[in-house]
Amino acid sequence: MIDLAFGIKKRMQKNPITGELSGKTLGMIFEKSSTRTRVSFEVGMYQLGGHALFLSSNDTQLGRGEPLKDTARVLSSMVDMVMIRTYKQSDLEEFASYSKVPVINALTDSFHPLQLMADYMTMVEFGKDKEPVVAYVGDGNNMAHSWLYLAAKLGFELRVATPKGYEVDKSILDEALVLANKSGAKIAILNDPKEAVKEADVVTTDTWVSMGQEDEKERRLKDFSGFMVDSSMMSLAKDDAIFLHCLPAYRGYEVSEEVIESHSQEVFREAENRLHAQKGIMVWLDNKRG
Repeated sequence: MIDLAFGIKKRMQKNPITGELSGKTLGMIFEKSSTRTRVSFEVGMYQLGGHALFLSSNDTQLGRGEPLKDTARVLSSMVDMVMIRTYKQSDLEEFASYSKVPVINALTDSFHPLQLMADYMTMVEFGKDKEPVVAYVGDGNNMAHSWLYLAAKLGFELRVATPKGYEVDKSILDEALVLANKSGAKIAILNDPKEAVKEADVVTTDTWVSMGQEDEKERRLKDFSGFMVDSSMMSLAKDDAIFLHCLPAYRGYEVSEEVIESHSQEVFREAENRLHAQKGIMVWLDNKRG
């Protein structure tokens, strides 16, 4: 998928309309709002020669209580692939089990794999894909879970630092550790962000208050005291370390203004790579279907 993404990105330099998915249609179901995901998929399908349909729960029968399995059966008989951005991982999996076409996880409360594809693509471009040490600082959320799987599959060292009480899901960690035993990945679960960041090649974080957690904001800001990635914390990493953030970034909370601006080259390349990585994924899925 990443190889395809790099190839498409290179071909775009000559012509932005590469046409690999000419005549194909993507159905996009959004139960959670989005900026980068919606724009990158719509633009990506256009540049691949296909068409994307935006479907919010307000625009479909899902918002009126139609069973997921019925929507999956109907929609997958009309489009070539589906992407879903929703809350429950179980809803995504139920939809996929009844779908006749590939279903892409565009974010659930448990995982955000598309972002990690873009993150890894960015690591490759900045030369940080060869036995890297990655430090994730923040909430043990869907981004942390996705980093666990990326590290476990590719076999690199990952240190996840969260406040006590905000650790990653134990069942997901256990699954990642099984994969890590096969790949040789080193995974450390910590409560000290400085220990995680020390001599790291890549430092990454995410918002402390995700969608649906707004009522917890004040408590979370207190609990995450000392976890902001600022210049002092970044100085513990290697001198040439890169900083990644899936955005949106809340300056002064999980990351300081100085850090995100001084590492804007990486962060906004990472954001752009959502477009390219997702095109690689869609073309791969289409090729697999034959």
